[in-house]
Amino acid sequence: MTDTLRTFYPEIEPYETGMLDVGDGHSVYWERVGTKGAKPAVFLHGGPGGGIGPTQRRLFDPALYDVILFDQRGCGKSTPNASLEANTTWHLVADIERLRVLMGVEQWLVFGGSWGSTLALAYAETHPERVSELVLRGIYTLTKAELDWYYQFGVSEMFPDKFERFQAPIPEGERHEMMAAYRRRLTGEDRDEQLACARAWSLWEGETITLLPNPAYSSSFEEDQYALAFARIENHYFVHAGWLEEGQLLRDAHKLQDIPGTIIHGRYDMPCPAKYAWDLAKAWPKADFHLIEGAGHAYLEPGILDQLIRATDRFAGKN
Repeated sequence: MTDTLRTFYPEIEPYETGMLDVGDGHSVYWERVGTKGAKPAVFLHGGPGGGIGPTQRRLFDPALYDVILFDQRGCGKSTPNASLEANTTWHLVADIERLRVLMGVEQWLVFGGSWGSTLALAYAETHPERVSELVLRGIYTLTKAELDWYYQFGVSEMFPDKFERFQAPIPEGERHEMMAAYRRRLTGEDRDEQLACARAWSLWEGETITLLPNPAYSSSFEEDQYALAFARIENHYFVHAGWLEEGQLLRDAHKLQDIPGTIIHGRYDMPCPAKYAWDLAKAWPKADFHLIEGAGHAYLEPGILDQLIRATDRFAGKN
């Protein structure tokens, strides 16, 4: 008999919220849920530019965890909205450290999915002594091959209908460099074109991250303010390859050797090919690796969610 799939903990409200001035004109919104003084953890959202939502608070047993969730620079409730100034991977790594100091803990569990896994790896490889455990989902190491696969050629072959809509705002003569073509429009002066491109960029992701179509989930990616921050920030990061050296995160995975962890990845994850999760698991043998059959990219996929909850329970000492 198989175990019942684990799912979210009940809805919960933060017991504390705030805005942290991180310099450079940026203020970062943060919230704290669970039990003050319990096992410390930080949740890193995806995108970049995705922001946090109430559902993500429910990935941790509130009796056993004290969790900080925050909107990364320029998105969600952080200000200024959709700003690209002083907004890089390394600014965010420094912000995570500021939040750790604010929380008053020496170490914490770091949880990140998709772009959040990229940021978690960058943080953990920079500050391994600050990480008690890592829970990573939908591994993205931000190499040129991964970016080309999603925005140029690869996923285009799986979703030709959706890719055609993604290409539509870009003239044919510029489609050989889709990220650069979108960059020009997302940072341009034409507000209507900027919004149209933001919606198209955002919807391409929203429609390709679940194994099966989920219109209720993907439609949220089209909302103007969300789409603008999401598309501008994500494109900004990806055009600059996350300010990472090519292959850096896998190259430096040896720095994780003393950190227990869990890697969870959907077999049919379109944005983030499973190869890179596989490579990370080989480079970081202390981590448990779960390749989830019948799952795409999103953390809402039942098999992925089950393993995420099992991981946070296990690291809190709960069977």
